[in-house]
Amino acid sequence: MASATNVRPQSATPGATFVERAILLVRGHRVILDQDLARLYGVRVKRLNEQVRRNIERFPADFMFQTEPGELGSLRSQIATLDQGRGEHRKYSPLAFTEQGVAMLSSVLRAPRAVQVNIEIMRAFVKLRRLLETNADLSRKLDALERKYDGQFGIVFEAI
Repeated sequence: MASATNVRPQSATPGATFVERAILLVRGHRVILDQDLARLYGVRVKRLNEQVRRNIERFPADFMFQTEPGELGSLRSQIATLDQGRGEHRKYSPLAFTEQGVAMLSSVLRAPRAVQVNIEIMRAFVKLRRLLETNADLSRKLDALERKYDGQFGIVFEAI
């Protein structure tokens, strides 16, 4: 089996589930790796990265960064995308794109489906943000309940 850098992705757009699973947490940022973006856009990883390098001024550190070798090990275990065999491993660590970096990619890629893919990716980021906000609200409500009932149970324990 060939690596993601050597095979042109399928022409069908991967579904929302793929996009949601492609969002990883690296260095405290929610990102999508270059290999997943290349698959979504229907381009080779090499071509995506060439366009980024040609337009590097559009990708400051808070939009895109290159993962480090230590991070790569944990990412490999999360995504399990490396193929076995000679020449199948990437020469460089993957680029990680934040939500803003993904939005910027649509301005440098000329892939026909770039706009549609970006819409799906932005929707996935928004969905993730809403889920995190919902979890934060639930956490605050649970904390309030704990404080309320801890006080009431304290009175009961003192009486006993």
